[in-house]
Amino acid sequence: MPELLLIFTILIAVFVGFNIGGSTTAPAFGPAVGASLVPKVVAGGLMAVFFGLGAATIGRRVVDTLGQQLLNDSSLFTLESSIVILGLIGIVLFAGNRTGVPASTSMTTVGAIAGLGMASGELQWATMREIVFWWTIAPIAGFAVSVAIGYFYYQRFDDWISESSSNEPLFAVDRSGTIPSMTVTSSQRDELLAGGVVVVVGCLMAFSSGTSNIANIVAPLIGGDVLDMPVGIVLGSIAVALGALTIARRTLETLGNDIVKLPLPAALVASTVSAAIIITLSLLGIPASFVIVATVSIAGLGWSRTLRVDDDSGGRKRGPVGDGGLDPAEVRGTIASKDDSSESELEFDPFESARVLTLQHVIPVVATVGAYAVFSVAPVY
Repeated sequence: MPELLLIFTILIAVFVGFNIGGSTTAPAFGPAVGASLVPKVVAGGLMAVFFGLGAATIGRRVVDTLGQQLLNDSSLFTLESSIVILGLIGIVLFAGNRTGVPASTSMTTVGAIAGLGMASGELQWATMREIVFWWTIAPIAGFAVSVAIGYFYYQRFDDWISESSSNEPLFAVDRSGTIPSMTVTSSQRDELLAGGVVVVVGCLMAFSSGTSNIANIVAPLIGGDVLDMPVGIVLGSIAVALGALTIARRTLETLGNDIVKLPLPAALVASTVSAAIIITLSLLGIPASFVIVATVSIAGLGWSRTLRVDDDSGGRKRGPVGDGGLDPAEVRGTIASKDDSSESELEFDPFESARVLTLQHVIPVVATVGAYAVFSVAPVY
């Protein structure tokens, strides 16, 4: 019976990792795939490699925080309690995909473990306060940096990307030999540089996902001494790789994440800012939410572009992110011809941003309350 319970717990952890791989590959490499720079199989492979690197290096610190420091007694991570925690994470991932609002896996994991700690009276409140403090600082920093970049530097970056981009693949997979190989197909310097920036940003996002998300997969198992750190990291990384190379193909094809619906330059800016903040927090051992930092970064970038109006040599004016640099009057005319509206539709919608951020914070609260209720009624620790 204990062996079967152990296998079931590990399978749930693998399922969580599988879904994380499927849901995070599109935000990381959606821009590169959408711009035809790399095929989906290469994107999945890069996701697997760089997630594993992030998990094996910086990710250890976040695993220690969740598995050893958030509770006074890590022996509370029994197989039964780990099943409850990982089950809640899996439900949240599923609910986020169904509702179209990407939930924070890291915040949900912290909430579920906090629910266990409160029910048992073993929550380490000092660690919890530190985590919440950085959860407050990170979105503010992401918003501020994105506003500054959007206001002062975005247009030049947008122009450079637009001039250097093409519809030709940057890399191609050669399957003519016994072992497939990857070749560079572009010979233009600026085109290679611009395409390389897109791919490198994707790798940076994959790395940042590994630093933070590995703890959401295996922290309860490592904290409860079910697995040791190296085995847990390998197990979690393999599970993510399976998701990245299988179910992520569909998300890469549909490009369903909010980040990859943005114009390519805006997606790169928001992704880079978010990844840099997540890696910094992971170095501090803080489990952080990429989706929340990315949401406020996108909002900050969009808001800054609505404030910026520049006259170019032709007398045309730049509008918000996503309008292609059209004169606002032209945009209004185009929209009016379709729906008789007299106002242009801005990329930054403060009400929609507030709605998404509210839901992203409500779901972890629900996980915390749910875990507390379960562990209070059935103390399986």
